Amino acid sequence: MSCTICEFSGLYVRDTIIMANIEVEVRSFITKEQYEQLLDFFKAHGQFFTDDTQETFYFSGEQDLRIQKNNFYAKVWLKKGKLHDAQREEIEIRVERKDFEVLEQLFLTLGYTVSIKWFRHRIEFSWEGVMVCLDYTKGYGYIIELEKMCTDSEKEREYVVLLQKLERLGIVLTPKEEFDAKFRHYKENWKRLIER
Repeated sequence: MSCTICEFSGLYVRDTIIMANIEVEVRSFITKEQYEQLLDFFKAHGQFFTDDTQETFYFSGEQDLRIQKNNFYAKVWLKKGKLHDAQREEIEIRVERKDFEVLEQLFLTLGYTVSIKWFRHRIEFSWEGVMVCLDYTKGYGYIIELEKMCTDSEKEREYVVLLQKLERLGIVLTPKEEFDAKFRHYKENWKRLIER
């Protein structure tokens, strides 16, 4: 994939030339014991990518619009389609980490409100051509996610490949309906849940 970086008013924007902008992913809730076993497995069989702490704000509105601050940078991104769909187009703009609060103020000034805040610890590995994310989100739980960026024409094939890899790991795919229910519960109770 070929990328160019341009500067606009101090913000750096990544412009993707080849449209590998469809994120295909499979994810499942896992237990703490499974999380620790998978962590050991990927340390032995994968390539470590990053250990990250992320703070993500979801904004109100019809679109899935978010901002995030992590250990390395801040970003604003939009995921098209419905929450928890296996294949979604992403639009992402990265900025310097210190500009996270500026992003928040921008969207608040535009009339958006913060509907949810997430506090997540994520460890990422590259494994057999896919990105593996092992997550613990405060008040939400442990999750494994396998993902790959691809073009629209590749998305169905890549989804099948990810399902096969998840099965090889001995993890049962969590149904979308379960993720939707858990998300609704978190959205309604996140302020209380993160205090635990």
